[in-house]
Amino acid sequence: MADFGATWLGWDVVQGRAARQPDLPGLHDVTMTPRKYGFHGTLKPPFRLVENRSVEDLKAAAADLAQALAPATCNGLELTRLGRFLALTPGGDSRPLQRVAEACVCGLDGFRATVTEAELARRRKAGLSARQEALLKQWGYPYVMEEFRFHMTLTGRLPKNDILAWFRIAQRQLPDLPSPFVLDHIALCGEREDGRFELIHRYTLAG
Repeated sequence: MADFGATWLGWDVVQGRAARQPDLPGLHDVTMTPRKYGFHGTLKPPFRLVENRSVEDLKAAAADLAQALAPATCNGLELTRLGRFLALTPGGDSRPLQRVAEACVCGLDGFRATVTEAELARRRKAGLSARQEALLKQWGYPYVMEEFRFHMTLTGRLPKNDILAWFRIAQRQLPDLPSPFVLDHIALCGEREDGRFELIHRYTLAG
């Protein structure tokens, strides 16, 4: 599945290099927004490292966290329309995935630099609920904890009239999706100077 995600988006986050996309008219454009991040499922939203902590400190904390966390299992993954973009989302009970995400948000938050006023203003443009506003202030992002929904993004925001067509195209391109889907690793990724993300280290969930 990782190989599919890399070629679909045009960026291999594990290898830190461009991947050749399928010859599908328009694919380069509709995947432009998620391309920089590579194929992934966000557990803790991207953050800037606080000044008094190092990447080595963060790596050690991520290793300790993974050592204490048990793997999470759901029924499988399915292609889903989320608003006007497409993603792979878990089928069935997603609470085990949410458990891992919440542990990552809480356990690594001491490494997160405080969000700027500009960043807060940008998030608020989406029209946040009172609870999302509280989460934004506490954790630097409004869609965590009970507002979190695990997803692996496949497109940027699509024109309304094109959503069904791209859904069908993605369906034809998808490999067999895992059933059940087991989350047994977490990965620490970082943003490069060119704005693309790449893998720093992968950790096995061993709790």
